[in-house]
Amino acid sequence: MIQTDQGYFVIEGVFARTDMERVLEELSSPSLARTKAGARHLLGMRGVQDLAADPRMLTIATEFVGPGALPFRATLFEKSRSANWLVVWHQDTALPLRRRFDDTTWGPWSRKAGVLYAHAPSWALEQVIALRVSLDDSLSTNGPLRVLPNTHLSGVLTDAAIEQLVRNATPIDCVARSGGVVAIRPLTVHASSKSVDDQPRRVLHIEYAATMDLGAGIQLAVG
Repeated sequence: MIQTDQGYFVIEGVFARTDMERVLEELSSPSLARTKAGARHLLGMRGVQDLAADPRMLTIATEFVGPGALPFRATLFEKSRSANWLVVWHQDTALPLRRRFDDTTWGPWSRKAGVLYAHAPSWALEQVIALRVSLDDSLSTNGPLRVLPNTHLSGVLTDAAIEQLVRNATPIDCVARSGGVVAIRPLTVHASSKSVDDQPRRVLHIEYAATMDLGAGIQLAVG
């Protein structure tokens, strides 16, 4: 399926729109702890679990991280006129971990919603792929994911290096209709602008790893 790995890939029509409506119904629960941008650590929800374990999702994930790909984190991103936000150019370098350990190549450390996180070295991030399921139509006008192709090949970058890349590269908008999936590697430099229309953009961001045990006692947390 994935013929050229540029650090991202758009697959349209993975799920039906009615499938996405069922997921949205579960995510509309008033008991769901939300932030302005969405909600974290959703793998405990039945509908999210089912979506993450769907053979179509696992097939895509294995194209990037190999057989045995496992989901370990799910995040809802919600963007609308009432909750309109942007994300500057960056890489996703923090991973959820089961316990703290002494390794200077990991860190700084933090906690988010009670889960321990550390910024990871490139060798660990290369074992992860994020699959972003479009619950609504993701359009060029409602703040879609934007990427700089092939930037995942340069390892973990400094802020200055990212700024230099942005000045010299042409961004790609990753648009997908409801039910489409955008795959993105954590090290791919990406951003998201504010929406300029009334169409909501809700995305379920599910991350998969080649293994939950990264070696030397380093284990990913599930959430």
